[in-house]
Amino acid sequence: MAQQLYFSRDSKMFIEFDGVVWEVPVLDGFSFSQATNSTEITLNEMESTGGVSRRGRRAFNDSLAPGEWSFSTYVRPFKSSTTGTGKADSAAEVHAVEEVLWALFAGAKNYDVSTFDYDTGGTNVITPGTSSSTINLGSSNSSTLGTANVYFVLGSDNRKVMKLKDVTVNEASVDFDIDGIATINWSGSASEVLDFTGSTHEDNTAPVHSDTTQDGGTIAIGDVWLDANDSYRLYVLTNVTNGSEARTVYRDEAVLATNNFIRNRLTVLSVTPTTRDPDSDGANELEASYSLTLTGGNVTFTNNISYITPEELGIVNVPIGHVTGTRSVSGSFTCYLTEDTSATNASADFFDDVRGITNVVTNSFALVFKIGGASGTPRLELNMPTCHIEIPTHSVEDVISLETNFMALPTTIAGTDEATIIYHGAVV
Repeated sequence: MAQQLYFSRDSKMFIEFDGVVWEVPVLDGFSFSQATNSTEITLNEMESTGGVSRRGRRAFNDSLAPGEWSFSTYVRPFKSSTTGTGKADSAAEVHAVEEVLWALFAGAKNYDVSTFDYDTGGTNVITPGTSSSTINLGSSNSSTLGTANVYFVLGSDNRKVMKLKDVTVNEASVDFDIDGIATINWSGSASEVLDFTGSTHEDNTAPVHSDTTQDGGTIAIGDVWLDANDSYRLYVLTNVTNGSEARTVYRDEAVLATNNFIRNRLTVLSVTPTTRDPDSDGANELEASYSLTLTGGNVTFTNNISYITPEELGIVNVPIGHVTGTRSVSGSFTCYLTEDTSATNASADFFDDVRGITNVVTNSFALVFKIGGASGTPRLELNMPTCHIEIPTHSVEDVISLETNFMALPTTIAGTDEATIIYHGAVV
């Protein structure tokens, strides 16, 4: 009897959102799982007249916990070439291979040709342009966010399709290690994790209404077709009527490009206080800006999503939906401790100045990370105009360093302007 093993390096990931499927390459180390919530009942009694004390127990499955997933993608902006199947845009505008994940994080519920928005005709969550693409959090003040279906196609033979249903993006963590390639670590939840292989049709031609899936059933809306004539690209069937069969369109532009990766070593940080006189005493406690050269850093965006699950007796309940919690944008950056005798805005001065404003409970600095360099393409900018910065801490190693933690805050407590993500894409 032959055994089939599945290797992570043979896997592909596809994201289905609003009638479109994106192919998004992921790094090694992706994961998905779904656990069970159970209740244990135990007996604890004294001895009977016969000297017996029952000590048994029973266990019951109450519900399925929300599915959990995580994976990493590279930061890969590009300018669309406008023509051909799978293109992101009909205009030469900037997009990113992983942009659908940012759209889900930021509250998009619709996709219209090349833009994501909260509602049809509403505010764009992602606004592509000829020189850059801007992602804002203006639509994320909502109790629920948009959901998508994520499919993992596992193996190079006898392929297995795993479907993560109603996926939400809870966290995006942008890391810029000095020797690496700019990477985003994504994580979130799903209502269910399903083995969808039985609902899959694998062939080199598009299925028609009389075709069957691997479980022997006739194809139906929502089933999956793996195109054996196109590297087993995944499509979701949207119509199975005789003569009117239809499937999702796909986006895969720049997936195979090699010139849209970003080197972290080129990253630049600008630190500018909102005011040089934060305590309004007439004297400037802070410099107009600080010159800090990074050795590493991280920015983490979090939605703090939780799931709601019924508690009916006699069945194993499944999550029925999600709600958002507090939106959080925070991070840290490291740099060497330096002193410049010809200037007063080096990292040592930054530490002294932040440490010195003890009569200000909330400070405000504009931080702009330009990952990939101050100019040129490709690069990613994280613009956070009103950050509260903690006092930097010293790290004693071969070279003394400073580590600074920060929280990006909106201008008002109900605002959504704590961060803007801007992609600058290369022509691929």
